[in-house]
Amino acid sequence: MRVQRKLAAILSADAAGYSRLMSEDEVGTVRILATCRELVTAVVSRHGGRVVDMPGDNVLAEFASAVAAVEAAGAMQAQLAACNAELPENRRLAFRIGVNLGDVVVENGRLYGDGVNIAARVEALAEPGGICVSGKVYEEVQRKLDVAFEDLGERALKNIVQPVRVYRVRGAAAAATPAADAPGAGKPSLFVHPFANLSGDPQQEFFADGLTEDILTELSRFRELFVISRNTSFKYKGQAVEVKKVARELGVHYVVEGSVRKSGKRVRVTVQLIDAETDRHIWAERYDRDIDDIFALQDEVTNAIVSVLPGRVEDATRDRAERKPTDNMAAYECVLAAKVLHHRSVRSDNVKAMELIERAIKLDPKYAHAHAWKACIVGQQITYGWCDLQAGLRVIEEEVTTAAALDDNDSDVHRVLAALRLRENDHERASYHQQRALSLNPNDDLIVVQQGEILTWLGQAEEGIEWIRKAMRLNPYHPARFWAHLGRAYFVARRYAEAADAVLHISTLDPFHLASLAACYAQLGDAATTASHVRETLARKADFSVARDYLPTLHYKRESDLAHHRDALLKSGLPA
Repeated sequence: MRVQRKLAAILSADAAGYSRLMSEDEVGTVRILATCRELVTAVVSRHGGRVVDMPGDNVLAEFASAVAAVEAAGAMQAQLAACNAELPENRRLAFRIGVNLGDVVVENGRLYGDGVNIAARVEALAEPGGICVSGKVYEEVQRKLDVAFEDLGERALKNIVQPVRVYRVRGAAAAATPAADAPGAGKPSLFVHPFANLSGDPQQEFFADGLTEDILTELSRFRELFVISRNTSFKYKGQAVEVKKVARELGVHYVVEGSVRKSGKRVRVTVQLIDAETDRHIWAERYDRDIDDIFALQDEVTNAIVSVLPGRVEDATRDRAERKPTDNMAAYECVLAAKVLHHRSVRSDNVKAMELIERAIKLDPKYAHAHAWKACIVGQQITYGWCDLQAGLRVIEEEVTTAAALDDNDSDVHRVLAALRLRENDHERASYHQQRALSLNPNDDLIVVQQGEILTWLGQAEEGIEWIRKAMRLNPYHPARFWAHLGRAYFVARRYAEAADAVLHISTLDPFHLASLAACYAQLGDAATTASHVRETLARKADFSVARDYLPTLHYKRESDLAHHRDALLKSGLPA
């Protein structure tokens, strides 16, 4: 059983009057509590935290930073207040929240120690709907957040030896988090529920999924919108969602639902736009078209949705006319099916995806998007070690070069080109392609996280952290590698404890993750934990070498950043 220590920001919350409500209406109270739990879980996730435990009406969560914890507490109280507004006053659950920053013991994912206990004791001092923080948290956040605090003085807390200074967050229930931290703050935000396949043919499932993905992509091109990413949307595939519930989970204003019925040369698409707050249909439409009109249909649906959103998106320029989709319907369908298989990240599905994408290219050699996605599929093979590295890189270079020549307005082309040029340490060209990708599709979580990654390599780690956090909010179900990117950004910013915490979010640690942890703890001066991670690294890869294995994966532009990382790895005791 592995036990370790770490520094963490701990959020503790419980519901005031819970026992009274249970005595009056057990079933109703349990339902309200379940809604509150879902809301709290979503808020914690959006702010980069982790729910540790939820016994009864209590919540215990951890965050990498005190700032994130206090922001999450404010967002939590604001959203709980909005949820309570829909309930009779005598049925409302008002939560007290306490936040502390301290050393905790981690055992099998659970947290123990004074760091946790103080958070719980501080929480007890908060008013229903309010937030209290310890002095350590106050010192960390007072100059970083636009939040007013009231000093409650030093308090003797139960079973805590030393008095703890406590601060109350003024107006906590109405406190808003910074605009950059709320998904879609200041913008109409929406979630597209994967379109249902009503064709009765399982083989046509990919067609509905592909149309959903294309609509998501087109909507994401509008900077005036905040669109929940494809990966998160497809977590709800096949589920009959409750609009208000999913909107609270994802923090969106609108939900788009639809269905596809394809038969021969005809396709019927139904789509509806729902105001999540009122669960009211704003707009609904049915489209019956020949399959050859699928691209016009896609544009028509997308523009119709955008046109009815509050504030209306004005003067939004579309680059669809400049793009060059295929006229070959069979090739288009092959690409749609290949994308669905690719997103599963399974080797056998990757093989099938490659077969389909190569068929699409054979059917239409000038189909740029097919070439771009062949590069993505090969990139997945490289990531998982399913192909020879150098051979894979040559294929990616050939395919994205071809795709760029055919269509320079495809965001995936520029995303892959940016990654390829970065691997070559060509920072100037990597930045160019990254900016092109971002301008073409600013809501793609893969493009947004890559922006944070590239900024980190360029030596702008603090900015990189914000972009990576944004990608995590766009896709709460993001891949584990997002945590690795965040850990590296924190490390470059010399925020070693937060760097280690980010890496520890990865469920399966490989030798490179373990070496990164060793470097972090070496910088923190924790010799015992450093030595433990060095031993684990060498247990996984006995011939591990910093120079041969780790340094080639680093693409820093500044020599000082490279030296800083190299020196920390060597300082940990890893073999040179």
